[in-house]
Amino acid sequence: MILCDIGNSNANFLDNNKYFSLNIKQFLDFKTEHKVFYINVNEQIKDHLKSLPYFIDLEPYFSFDTIYQGLGIDRISACYTISDGVVVDAGSAISVDIVSNSIHLGGFILPGISNFRKIFSFISPRLKCELNTQVSFDAFPQKTMDALSYGVFKGIYLLIKDVAKNKKIYFTGGDGKFLANFFELSIYDKLLIFRGMKKVLQENPQLITN
Repeated sequence: MILCDIGNSNANFLDNNKYFSLNIKQFLDFKTEHKVFYINVNEQIKDHLKSLPYFIDLEPYFSFDTIYQGLGIDRISACYTISDGVVVDAGSAISVDIVSNSIHLGGFILPGISNFRKIFSFISPRLKCELNTQVSFDAFPQKTMDALSYGVFKGIYLLIKDVAKNKKIYFTGGDGKFLANFFELSIYDKLLIFRGMKKVLQENPQLITN
């Protein structure tokens, strides 16, 4: 069974227990004669996906309790196996979603860490620098690199801490493992979105057998 999570930059695959990624250009050349169950947030390749006979869109099969308008299917899938907690998907954007008693209460979105760096470089060439992942939150920064890092990492930390309170925080995405280190009640799960997709398939076994 092949699962595929398609974003704006990459398509991530889980082929049984084998994980791999293709950029979107590579994905457009990807061929298979096996069923591929996918979710997709990339508007530009929707028509291409419809032309692929072995690709099956899982989005219509998610049953998720939320009143959030326009919630991305990637965020839904990441939350789908969580009954109570906060889900943080830290990629090119950082999405934060709050789930209580299997009900989605809402969420918010921040730029991803790499995009914070791009934003600073657009403001001024003097702000174009690496971020210090070891910056201390306990002292005021005394140089530009630390000032930028403090603003980014402490800002992200305080926002998540404020909504999480005593809930478990489930991290996924490229920067999820790094951000999880800031929190005691944290779990990093690289395959969290795929677990949501697997749950949908368990709820709809006819998709596998047909």
